Amino acid sequence: QVQLVESGGGLVQAGGSLRLSCAASGRTFGTYNMGWFRQAPEKEREFVAGVRWSTTSTAYGDSVKGRFTISRDNAKSTLYLQMNSLEPEDTAVYYCAAGTPYWSGNYGSARDYVYWGQGTQVTVSS
Repeated sequence: QVQLVESGGGLVQAGGSLRLSCAASGRTFGTYNMGWFRQAPEKEREFVAGVRWSTTSTAYGDSVKGRFTISRDNAKSTLYLQMNSLEPEDTAVYYCAAGTPYWSGNYGSARDYVYWGQGTQVTVSS
């Protein structure tokens, strides 16, 4: 069982930056693929970014490429999402997610993840 707690959301003006954090419980954080997703009102949950447990390779949704950066600190059991050049369209609840241990398959879809945080609200004003 993994518990995930997001923080760092808030209100920011367009063009600004925010850094989200996701603190994970347990000592096996380094064995999980980790991801960020977001969901805006009346929209489906969207993949934002993911990072593998083994190679730390990363993947990004098309709408955030070049603006967002995902990273992880296994020693601190923490996942990060650095968000730059924010746009009003980035407004959503952002969720942290963890997959099954040692998974080497896909990590770009919600179905690839098992554990979810409660989410943190990000609001970008125009």
